[in-house]
Amino acid sequence: MQEKLFEAALGIEAPWFVQGVQFDAAAKVLTIEIDFKSGSRFAVPDQTGQHPVHDTVVKQYRHLNFFQHECYLKVRVPRVKLPDGSVRQVVPGFEGKLSGFTLLFEALVLLLAQQMPFAAVARLVGISAHRVTAICSRYVELALAAADFSEVTALAIDETSRARGHNYVTLAADANARRVLCVTEGREAAAIEEIAAQLQGHGCEPEQIESVSIDMSPAYIKGCGQHLPNARITFDKFHVVQHANAAVDKMRRIEQRSDKSLKGLRWTLLKDRASLKPEAAADLDALVDKITRVRTARAWAYKEQLREILERKQINVVRAMLTRWCTCVMRSKVEPMKDVAAMVRRHLEGIVAWAQTRQTNGFLEALNGLFQAAKRRARGFGRFSTIKVVIFLIAGKLDFSAINPHAGQPT
Repeated sequence: MQEKLFEAALGIEAPWFVQGVQFDAAAKVLTIEIDFKSGSRFAVPDQTGQHPVHDTVVKQYRHLNFFQHECYLKVRVPRVKLPDGSVRQVVPGFEGKLSGFTLLFEALVLLLAQQMPFAAVARLVGISAHRVTAICSRYVELALAAADFSEVTALAIDETSRARGHNYVTLAADANARRVLCVTEGREAAAIEEIAAQLQGHGCEPEQIESVSIDMSPAYIKGCGQHLPNARITFDKFHVVQHANAAVDKMRRIEQRSDKSLKGLRWTLLKDRASLKPEAAADLDALVDKITRVRTARAWAYKEQLREILERKQINVVRAMLTRWCTCVMRSKVEPMKDVAAMVRRHLEGIVAWAQTRQTNGFLEALNGLFQAAKRRARGFGRFSTIKVVIFLIAGKLDFSAINPHAGQPT
């Protein structure tokens, strides 16, 4: 009865059966011995038919815990003899993709690793962090190898810091499905070349990319022009307004040296007025009343005008209004904002494209906190390959169920 119970719990089917169960109370380890019926024949991958057993090897697999106790399957695995005389080892249906684990155990590790640091997963399941990394790396590798990007037509490309200093990785995501497709080192034009090559390897020709949203990095602009020849470049309004916000803050810091009333107004000037508390809104209104005398107030007004222009959807209207806005700013004495106007002039068509495509890197920006957590998950390894694995785990929407029926499908 005991063996039958464990067979049902493990999903063991003929010709496999549970031979015996051993429990080491001191070590808190449960070992389940699995064998096969004498005279059984087995199939092997890439070969037709059932084949006779030649000999056997004993293998041990880590399985899901039995309550709080570690559980192992000790299996007598057959090797079969093929018609051509060669000998092949049978792969039991419960064997995982990494040596020494069952599919169910790997599915648990994969599920936990999408939500927790690798070190925490390792402590929870009782294996080393390196083994957790190895399992996740294997599944990401297999899922990526089977991934089809043939329907991708729009990309969002952004960077995230890999480590302190100028150490970055570039992410390319499907702008429609909002899933990371490629991760490559650096943020130079060569990174775009590598992304184009990776896309091509998954059935997406670079010529089929119709639009791409990027920041105003000269390297990204150059790379997209060279390696994504048909892509219309969009600079989303969030990057543009970000530059304007920086100019407002720079103007405030310059003026507050002589006007101490500007101290403490940083976040009041950068936030949307509608989200301000009543007292902060009153401070902002008081500053705006001084618009003729305080350049910080004029900088804020220019920033708000820019934001309003970018809310419009008529391309010709946006182009004309941006041109007038640049002219007004360049005639003003708000020096930091002049740099923004010059930038807008240089990248006018890409900014205007936002009015039509509304394509944004916003979802990648929102995920940046998760990417930074990914760096912490990889602490102790320091390798790009580990960072790449974690990014795909949390934002790749990979279909692991095609590899392991116990693993979840992408959401």
